[in-house]
Amino acid sequence: LPRLVREFVAQNNTSQIKHVIQILSQEFALSQHPHSRKGGLIGLAACSIALGKDSGLYLKELIEPVLTCFNDADSRLRYYACEALYNIVKVARGSVLPHFNVLFDGLSKLAADPDPNVKSGSELLDRLLKDIVTESNQFDLVGFIPLLRERIYSNNQYARQFIISWILVLESVPDINLLDYLPEILDGLFQILGDNSKEIRKMCEVALGEFLKEIKKNPSSVKFAEMANILVIHCQAADDLIQLTAMCWMREFIQLAGRVMLPYSSGILTAVLPCLSYDDRKKNIKEVANVCNQSLMKLVIPEDDEMDEAKQSMTIPAEPTSEESLSKPEAATTGESQLVWTIRALKQPLFFPCSCERIQVTLNLDGIVQVLDYHLSDTSIGMMTRIAVLKWLYHLYIKTPRKMFRHTDSLFPILLRTLSDESDEVILKDLELLAEIASSPAGQTEEGHGPSDVSDVRPGPVELHVPARPGQLSSSSTKGLECSPSTPTMNSYFYKFMINLLKRFSSERKLLETRGAFIIRQLCLLLNAENIFHSMADILLREEDLKFASTMVHTLNTILLTSSELFQLRNQLKDLKTPESRNLFCCLYRSWCHNPVTTVSLCFLTQNYKHAYDLIQKFGDLEVTVDFLTEVDKLVQLIECPIFTYLRLQLLDVKNNPYLIKALYGLLMLLPQSSAFQLLSHRLQCVPNPELMQTTDNTKPSTSFKRTAACNIDYMELLQHFEKVQNKHLEARHQRAGQAEQLDRRVVL
Repeated sequence: LPRLVREFVAQNNTSQIKHVIQILSQEFALSQHPHSRKGGLIGLAACSIALGKDSGLYLKELIEPVLTCFNDADSRLRYYACEALYNIVKVARGSVLPHFNVLFDGLSKLAADPDPNVKSGSELLDRLLKDIVTESNQFDLVGFIPLLRERIYSNNQYARQFIISWILVLESVPDINLLDYLPEILDGLFQILGDNSKEIRKMCEVALGEFLKEIKKNPSSVKFAEMANILVIHCQAADDLIQLTAMCWMREFIQLAGRVMLPYSSGILTAVLPCLSYDDRKKNIKEVANVCNQSLMKLVIPEDDEMDEAKQSMTIPAEPTSEESLSKPEAATTGESQLVWTIRALKQPLFFPCSCERIQVTLNLDGIVQVLDYHLSDTSIGMMTRIAVLKWLYHLYIKTPRKMFRHTDSLFPILLRTLSDESDEVILKDLELLAEIASSPAGQTEEGHGPSDVSDVRPGPVELHVPARPGQLSSSSTKGLECSPSTPTMNSYFYKFMINLLKRFSSERKLLETRGAFIIRQLCLLLNAENIFHSMADILLREEDLKFASTMVHTLNTILLTSSELFQLRNQLKDLKTPESRNLFCCLYRSWCHNPVTTVSLCFLTQNYKHAYDLIQKFGDLEVTVDFLTEVDKLVQLIECPIFTYLRLQLLDVKNNPYLIKALYGLLMLLPQSSAFQLLSHRLQCVPNPELMQTTDNTKPSTSFKRTAACNIDYMELLQHFEKVQNKHLEARHQRAGQAEQLDRRVVL
């Protein structure tokens, strides 16, 4: 046969050569008889050898019948086919490249062949084909990629190993730029990374590592945007290796591509945020996720607040709108996996034809806010994730206040609920965020919230304006000014915040008992203490639940008298030198009237001793309960604290402070024979004889009289207000007692 073929070649008799190949193919290689098929395969190989360099003219006719035999049920015949194709390829060398796809397709099947001899033969052929591809510069990568993308999703271990080996070879060839087509195969590579075989996982790790090295070397030619969503999906994989590798890629993408990744922020956050609460078993993933989170946060800049939304049409493909993309997943009720939800939420193709060079990007704030809202609302989310969410929201309010205030109404309820969190750190971050919302100039409306808005917990339409310097919206100079709640340092959300905070305390008494003082003290550090007390007193003045009003006033009074954070405010009230301080005193007094003892303590703090004495005289008309006596007991204990040092020293000036002594004696007369009674009695026994304390300088006017005269406060009106409030409390107590009595009768009946 070889001699006959050589003669035809010498004669340039193409038709006879084709006739010989056709006979070998149709009558032998494709025969029904197995021995005939073996002979046909041997004949085709011999024919190819005889043709030599001219075999390239007849490769299609030579290869097709051999590849057909790859599917033969007889393993020996498959081996012969493998051997025949090896000889054909060895002779043709580079001429087989136009037929590479069909050869690759056949080899990928033999790679998973159960017969070891066939598998061994296919490996020899595979090595030969790899050598040819490596040596040639005519490889058609564009035509090969669709086949590679299809085969890469094979579940067979040997087929996967075969695919990875080819990817490594193609990646090593300098003339073949596989990086351009990485978006086509990246998803499949991550699928293979989850294979059960350690060897295959290791090979896939190496392949991904080589690609990542290439990306770092040539970031300008990488299609980051086309691979962003692929990484988002695999960053949520259940397999630790896949998740860690995808997270490492995401870290590099954010750092290399920069703002190109911004349109995919909501998807990235969906993947990254849950990882921040991982324990030490997944410490590596947690650390990389934290870097991703921090790097992504740095990409948001103040200019994002000023970009016109019309520019979105010029940007890279962004994530879908908030209505489509990030509706809360049904996984909580249906058991659907987070991964499936993410794929559905993204609702966009995984590949985009776009360039990453100098491209204008727009921050998809709606999507980001909905992701953050979802993670903050999910009670199963870990503490570190909730902290990260609050940091993100705070960062967005600092960098993009105008756009963020459009979401404030929807975020406000969940931020208030977060105050009930178990973690103090979460509450602190939540308070920082709420303080920023309440003090940012971007939240100022034309119609501020005044006292008449107490019943309206939702603000009117927020008309935003561009702040002159967005970076300084939360500067300490803005928050540190002493002012009333109507001044520009507090926006229209401040009053709404105070209303809702008090409503929260009213509905959750446990929160008030366990965290109330902590929350208010922190707010006094973050905002202006005078504003907080002024607004809360104003709101409590109209509180219908009198029992809550009394409890809340007691809490605020304790904070006012004991917290180091309120030292400046106490000094301001102690002297009442300015109209603002006197206005604050009157405002606090009217609300403090809900609790008689706290009203007296406020008078002691402000050195209104005569009025304190007048109030104590009214106590005889009140219902003296155990709770009332307990509060008097606590007030006596407070008088012995460092806060009231100035009051105790004023006991030395008996002549100028007679009403202070009378007021203290009044408290003493209210107390039963208890430890507090003994304590106050001993203190009053130390008051010196006024005759012994007289000095020769009688020309100096009374400081007490002087200060009281300067205050210009209508104490008679305040006293009448006290009586009016206490009458309301008395009626409310009688009403509660009557209701309880009726309930007891019903129980008896």
